[in-house]
Amino acid sequence: MVDSLGFSAGRLSSLLALVLTLPAAALAAPAVSTSATVQQILDGKELFIDARQAVVKQKASAPQDISTGNSRGQLAFTSGAVGRLNRNSQLQLGDSCFLLSQGQILVSGAQSGCTRSSRLSVRGTNYLLEVNDNQEAELSVLEGSVEVETLQNGEPTGAAPTRVEAGQKLRLSPQGVILTLLKLSSGDYTGILNGPLFEGFSIPLPAMGALDSYIRANVPGVSIPGMPGIPAIPGAPSVPSFGLPRFF
Repeated sequence: MVDSLGFSAGRLSSLLALVLTLPAAALAAPAVSTSATVQQILDGKELFIDARQAVVKQKASAPQDISTGNSRGQLAFTSGAVGRLNRNSQLQLGDSCFLLSQGQILVSGAQSGCTRSSRLSVRGTNYLLEVNDNQEAELSVLEGSVEVETLQNGEPTGAAPTRVEAGQKLRLSPQGVILTLLKLSSGDYTGILNGPLFEGFSIPLPAMGALDSYIRANVPGVSIPGMPGIPAIPGAPSVPSFGLPRFF
Protein backbone atom coordinates (compact mmCIF):
# COMPACT_ATOMS: atom_id res chain seq x y z
CA MET A 1 0.00 0.00 0.00
CA VAL A 2 1.36 3.47 -0.91
CA ASP A 3 0.17 6.68 0.76
CA SER A 4 -0.48 10.03 -0.95
CA LEU A 5 3.18 11.08 -0.46
CA GLY A 6 4.48 7.97 -2.14
CA PHE A 7 5.71 6.13 0.97
CA SER A 8 4.85 2.48 1.45
CA ALA A 9 3.48 1.36 4.81
CA GLY A 10 6.66 -0.61 5.41
CA ARG A 11 8.89 2.39 4.79
CA LEU A 12 6.78 4.62 7.04
CA SER A 13 7.14 2.05 9.81
CA SER A 14 10.91 1.99 9.34
CA LEU A 15 11.16 5.78 9.47
CA LEU A 16 9.05 5.90 12.63
CA ALA A 17 11.23 3.28 14.27
CA LEU A 18 14.35 5.28 13.41
CA VAL A 19 12.94 8.47 14.92
CA LEU A 20 11.98 6.66 18.11
CA THR A 21 15.54 5.37 18.53
CA LEU A 22 17.15 8.82 18.20
CA PRO A 23 18.48 10.33 21.44
CA ALA A 24 16.51 13.18 22.92
CA ALA A 25 19.37 15.60 22.26
CA ALA A 26 19.12 14.96 18.53
CA LEU A 27 15.43 15.91 18.54
CA ALA A 28 15.82 19.00 20.71
CA ALA A 29 15.78 22.47 19.17
CA PRO A 30 19.28 23.83 18.60
CA ALA A 31 20.62 26.31 21.17
CA VAL A 32 20.17 29.93 20.20
CA SER A 33 23.60 31.52 19.85
CA THR A 34 24.14 35.17 20.60
CA SER A 35 25.24 37.46 17.79
CA ALA A 36 25.71 41.21 17.62
CA THR A 37 26.17 43.91 14.99
CA VAL A 38 28.35 46.97 15.56
CA GLN A 39 26.13 50.07 15.47
CA GLN A 40 28.45 52.82 16.60
CA ILE A 41 32.11 53.35 17.54
CA LEU A 42 33.20 56.39 19.55
CA ASP A 43 36.60 57.85 20.48
CA GLY A 44 38.63 56.38 17.65
CA LYS A 45 38.61 52.96 16.03
CA GLU A 46 39.69 50.65 18.83
CA LEU A 47 36.80 48.20 18.75
CA PHE A 48 37.83 44.69 17.78
CA ILE A 49 36.23 41.38 16.81
CA ASP A 50 38.61 38.49 17.51
CA ALA A 51 41.43 41.04 17.92
CA ARG A 52 40.84 42.49 14.43
CA GLN A 53 39.68 46.08 14.00
CA ALA A 54 35.92 46.16 13.44
CA VAL A 55 33.76 48.61 11.51
CA VAL A 56 30.17 49.79 11.82
CA LYS A 57 27.62 47.24 10.51
CA GLN A 58 30.05 44.36 11.02
CA LYS A 59 28.48 41.30 12.64
CA ALA A 60 29.99 38.99 15.23
CA SER A 61 28.60 35.60 16.22
CA ALA A 62 29.30 33.08 18.98
CA PRO A 63 31.95 32.21 20.01
CA GLN A 64 33.68 35.37 18.79
CA ASP A 65 35.21 37.96 21.13
CA ILE A 66 34.40 41.68 21.06
CA SER A 67 36.76 44.07 22.82
CA THR A 68 37.61 47.75 23.09
CA GLY A 69 40.81 49.67 23.73
CA ASN A 70 40.46 53.43 24.15
CA SER A 71 37.18 53.45 22.21
CA ARG A 72 33.56 52.87 23.20
CA GLY A 73 31.02 51.00 21.11
CA GLN A 74 27.34 50.16 20.70
CA LEU A 75 26.17 46.68 19.69
CA ALA A 76 22.77 45.51 18.46
CA PHE A 77 22.03 41.96 19.64
CA THR A 78 19.79 39.64 17.66
CA SER A 79 17.47 39.57 20.69
CA GLY A 80 16.57 43.19 19.90
CA ALA A 81 18.53 44.50 22.86
CA VAL A 82 21.43 46.94 22.65
CA GLY A 83 24.70 46.87 24.55
CA ARG A 84 27.15 49.73 25.05
CA LEU A 85 30.74 48.79 25.83
CA ASN A 86 32.98 51.12 27.78
CA ARG A 87 36.70 51.50 27.12
CA ASN A 88 39.00 48.55 27.87
CA SER A 89 36.19 45.98 27.93
CA GLN A 90 36.01 42.43 26.64
CA LEU A 91 33.15 40.00 26.11
CA GLN A 92 32.60 36.71 24.33
CA LEU A 93 29.38 35.84 22.55
CA GLY A 94 27.91 32.48 23.55
CA ASP A 95 24.75 30.40 23.65
CA SER A 96 21.89 32.60 24.92
CA CYS A 97 24.19 35.06 26.74
CA PHE A 98 27.41 37.01 26.44
CA LEU A 99 30.32 36.51 28.85
CA LEU A 100 31.80 39.76 30.16
CA SER A 101 35.33 39.09 31.36
CA GLN A 102 36.52 42.67 31.79
CA GLY A 103 35.18 46.21 31.78
CA GLN A 104 31.64 47.57 31.60
CA ILE A 105 28.57 47.02 29.46
CA LEU A 106 25.22 48.80 29.62
CA VAL A 107 22.39 46.58 28.35
CA SER A 108 18.98 47.87 27.29
CA GLY A 109 16.40 45.22 26.41
CA ALA A 110 15.99 41.47 26.79
CA GLN A 111 19.57 40.26 26.62
CA SER A 112 21.01 37.98 29.28
CA GLY A 113 24.62 38.30 30.32
CA CYS A 114 27.13 36.18 32.20
CA THR A 115 30.30 36.50 34.21
CA ARG A 116 32.55 33.55 34.95
CA SER A 117 30.60 32.84 38.13
CA SER A 118 27.07 34.08 37.42
CA ARG A 119 24.28 34.25 34.87
CA LEU A 120 21.96 37.26 34.61
CA SER A 121 18.51 36.41 33.28
CA VAL A 122 16.30 39.26 32.06
CA ARG A 123 13.08 39.72 30.11
CA GLY A 124 13.66 43.32 29.19
CA THR A 125 15.41 45.84 31.35
CA ASN A 126 18.23 48.37 31.60
CA TYR A 127 21.24 47.24 33.58
CA LEU A 128 24.93 47.99 33.96
CA LEU A 129 27.42 45.15 34.46
CA GLU A 130 31.05 45.66 35.47
CA VAL A 131 33.86 43.13 35.95
CA ASN A 132 37.23 44.27 37.31
CA ASP A 133 40.71 42.80 36.97
CA ASN A 134 40.14 40.59 40.02
CA GLN A 135 36.95 39.17 38.48
CA GLU A 136 34.76 40.84 41.10
CA ALA A 137 31.52 42.00 39.49
CA GLU A 138 28.91 44.64 40.14
CA LEU A 139 25.41 44.66 38.67
CA SER A 140 23.36 47.88 38.76
CA VAL A 141 19.72 47.47 37.71
CA LEU A 142 18.56 50.86 36.45
CA GLU A 143 15.05 49.67 35.54
CA GLY A 144 13.26 46.31 35.48
CA SER A 145 14.71 43.33 37.32
CA VAL A 146 17.44 40.73 36.87
CA GLU A 147 17.73 37.22 38.31
CA VAL A 148 21.30 36.29 39.21
CA GLU A 149 22.17 32.60 39.22
CA THR A 150 25.48 31.33 40.61
CA LEU A 151 27.63 29.24 38.26
CA GLN A 152 30.48 26.85 38.94
CA ASN A 153 32.64 25.83 35.99
CA GLY A 154 29.98 27.34 33.75
CA GLU A 155 27.14 25.27 35.20
CA PRO A 156 24.38 26.26 37.66
CA THR A 157 25.08 25.27 41.26
CA GLY A 158 21.41 24.61 42.01
CA ALA A 159 21.21 27.46 44.51
CA ALA A 160 18.12 29.65 44.30
CA PRO A 161 18.69 32.73 42.13
CA THR A 162 18.83 36.20 43.63
CA ARG A 163 16.39 38.73 42.21
CA VAL A 164 17.83 42.23 41.87
CA GLU A 165 15.13 44.85 41.47
CA ALA A 166 15.19 48.26 39.81
CA GLY A 167 17.18 50.74 41.86
CA GLN A 168 19.50 48.11 43.38
CA LYS A 169 23.14 47.16 42.86
CA LEU A 170 24.66 43.78 43.64
CA ARG A 171 28.34 43.10 44.21
CA LEU A 172 29.68 39.58 43.61
CA SER A 173 32.94 37.86 44.50
CA PRO A 174 34.89 35.99 41.79
CA GLN A 175 33.15 32.82 43.05
CA GLY A 176 29.69 34.36 42.67
CA VAL A 177 29.18 34.96 46.40
CA ILE A 178 27.01 37.99 47.17
CA LEU A 179 29.11 40.60 48.96
CA THR A 180 26.62 43.48 49.10
CA LEU A 181 23.12 44.33 47.89
CA LEU A 182 22.50 48.06 48.14
CA LYS A 183 20.10 50.71 46.90
CA LEU A 184 21.21 52.92 44.03
CA SER A 185 21.26 56.55 45.12
CA SER A 186 20.25 59.52 43.01
CA GLY A 187 23.99 60.26 42.80
CA ASP A 188 24.59 56.80 41.35
CA TYR A 189 21.97 57.44 38.66
CA THR A 190 23.36 60.89 37.90
CA GLY A 191 26.88 59.53 37.55
CA ILE A 192 25.77 56.74 35.20
CA LEU A 193 23.54 58.95 33.04
CA ASN A 194 26.33 61.50 32.64
CA GLY A 195 29.03 58.88 32.19
CA PRO A 196 30.74 57.25 29.20
CA LEU A 197 27.92 54.77 28.53
CA PHE A 198 25.48 57.58 27.73
CA GLU A 199 27.62 60.53 26.67
CA GLY A 200 28.11 60.93 22.91
CA PHE A 201 25.94 58.03 21.70
CA SER A 202 23.45 59.08 19.01
CA ILE A 203 21.51 55.83 18.49
CA PRO A 204 18.82 55.57 21.21
CA LEU A 205 18.45 52.59 23.52
CA PRO A 206 15.43 50.36 22.78
CA ALA A 207 14.21 50.47 26.39
CA MET A 208 15.00 54.16 26.94
CA GLY A 209 11.30 55.00 27.41
CA ALA A 210 10.94 52.48 30.23
CA LEU A 211 14.09 53.82 31.88
CA ASP A 212 12.85 57.40 31.58
CA SER A 213 9.47 56.49 33.10
CA TYR A 214 11.08 54.69 36.03
CA ILE A 215 13.47 57.54 36.77
CA ARG A 216 10.71 60.16 36.61
CA ALA A 217 8.57 58.17 39.06
CA ASN A 218 11.24 56.92 41.45
CA VAL A 219 14.39 59.03 41.35
CA PRO A 220 13.49 62.66 42.19
CA GLY A 221 15.71 65.34 40.73
CA VAL A 222 17.30 63.06 38.11
CA SER A 223 16.56 62.91 34.38
CA ILE A 224 18.14 61.46 31.25
CA PRO A 225 20.21 64.00 29.31
CA GLY A 226 18.93 64.71 25.82
CA MET A 227 15.45 63.26 26.29
CA PRO A 228 12.80 65.47 24.60
CA GLY A 229 11.60 68.17 26.92
CA ILE A 230 14.03 67.17 29.64
CA PRO A 231 16.87 69.52 30.63
CA ALA A 232 20.38 68.11 30.66
CA ILE A 233 21.81 67.09 34.02
CA PRO A 234 24.66 69.33 35.26
CA GLY A 235 28.15 67.89 35.25
CA ALA A 236 28.62 64.98 37.64
CA PRO A 237 31.26 62.39 38.48
CA SER A 238 31.63 59.35 36.24
CA VAL A 239 29.95 55.98 36.79
CA PRO A 240 30.12 55.17 40.53
CA SER A 241 32.57 52.49 41.62
CA PHE A 242 32.56 50.17 44.59
CA GLY A 243 36.17 50.71 45.60
CA LEU A 244 37.55 48.85 42.58
CA PRO A 245 39.67 49.98 39.60
CA ARG A 246 37.68 51.70 36.85
CA PHE A 247 37.93 50.78 33.20
CA PHE A 248 37.95 54.25 31.65
